[in-house]
Amino acid sequence: MTTQETHGYVPGRGPAPQPAPQPAPAPETAPRPPGRDRYLDMLRSTALVRVVVYHLFGWAWLTVLFPSMGVMFALAGSLMARSLSRPAWGVIKGRVRRLLPPLWAFSVVALALMFAGGWNVLKDPDHGGTWGVVDLVNYIIPIGAPPYPWHVGSKSGLLEDTWAVQAAGPLWYLRAYLWFVVASPLLLWAFRRIPWATLLAPLALTAVVGTGLVTIPGETGNAVSDFAVFGGCWVLGFAHHEGMLTKVPRYLAISCSALLMAFGLWWASGHLGPDGWDLNDIPLAQATWSFGFVVILLQYSPSWQQLSGRLARWDKLVTLSNNRAVTIYLWHNMLIMATVPIIDQAYNLPFMQSDSAVAALDTTYMLWMFVLVWPLIGLTIVAFGWIEDIAARRSPRLWPNGGRGRGARVGSHRGRR
Repeated sequence: MTTQETHGYVPGRGPAPQPAPQPAPAPETAPRPPGRDRYLDMLRSTALVRVVVYHLFGWAWLTVLFPSMGVMFALAGSLMARSLSRPAWGVIKGRVRRLLPPLWAFSVVALALMFAGGWNVLKDPDHGGTWGVVDLVNYIIPIGAPPYPWHVGSKSGLLEDTWAVQAAGPLWYLRAYLWFVVASPLLLWAFRRIPWATLLAPLALTAVVGTGLVTIPGETGNAVSDFAVFGGCWVLGFAHHEGMLTKVPRYLAISCSALLMAFGLWWASGHLGPDGWDLNDIPLAQATWSFGFVVILLQYSPSWQQLSGRLARWDKLVTLSNNRAVTIYLWHNMLIMATVPIIDQAYNLPFMQSDSAVAALDTTYMLWMFVLVWPLIGLTIVAFGWIEDIAARRSPRLWPNGGRGRGARVGSHRGRR
């Protein structure tokens, strides 16, 4: 709005005084449109894809290329810090409520298959008989490690006899996530008072419990180690939400992160596990590499309201994977194994009777598993993903990819995640 100048004569007073020119007010900043941060959504989708590829091919170098679990815990920590602007108890109940129903659906199917395969938890020598029955509660509330048979069924069955170990493997993440959620009000309180000590304490704890300096036996030790290894990433999510990372000069943050990551690789080089450079077997290397990697990702974190350029073509898949992250993570290992009996049927086809055809399928078997697992994940999203909506008290949707078609949802949409 500009100041209009007037010229006139006031009787008895002479020419009217000219008003002093007023500076134009600064243009108002447009309010930031509401919505999710698409950069963070893209990171979560990338982490999920990397997890599936890692569990399929077993490439140890993927844990170095992109430490998915550290990224996922950091993103969850940032969202948790944002939610804790509300009363803590209500936030914890809401997070637990969103987590449990998808777990229950998975547990019903997994346990039914285990029992159908002949597993008797009372007679399982690896899980302590009656205590194994008590431990089944972890399929309902993941406060500890759930029991499962190391071998179930037969080697000549549809699935190899170690399928239960693979299927239950991802449940450690839900246990760690639950404990981080419960501890978050205290962690956030400590972070706001002594930020650097709270941020670096998990790395120090990892140096104690993740290097053999102090050994905690059994699943308790595994839980403490997981909490320590990824605790720094969870608190980094707090730092991201609170704006602490933007106060650190970028050159300093990147330099310190690079040094920390270099230390992680150096430590890993002297403590290689059975799978070589797989950081999952080297807690201190995993903690330091993931911490530095996450700092760099969040330091360069742009605030995207939408994916642009070449990334725009992935927009619907990013939306879908974020809306069904728990479903994808819970089921992906079982679905990887389900590709095997399906592909094996190809050996019975008429044109597969030659040695060259069989050799070709043998050579490309893993590739076919990779191709087939994605439509199986899609079918599982349709079959079980809507449970995530029920858990979040939303109307159930079959395919929540952000599309506006009628097939994208069932019923009316009541709220946003």
